[in-house]
Amino acid sequence: MAEARSHHDWNHTAAVMALLANCHRDPKKHKTFKPTDFHPHAQRHSERMPTVPVSVLKQVFVDRQTGK
Repeated sequence: MAEARSHHDWNHTAAVMALLANCHRDPKKHKTFKPTDFHPHAQRHSERMPTVPVSVLKQVFVDRQTGK
């Protein structure tokens, strides 16, 4: 319940922060900001772990090949 409240509060805060940032940005230099740019609970695409096939894990941990 506390986590849901935190998400709700941050949704509101992130929207206000994006609005203020877009009001004061230089359109020629910066892209438009989205609320997810300011939301600490929002998952970013760059934070996702890369996926690799199991064969790579076998090479590293079982066969001890480092790829050099």
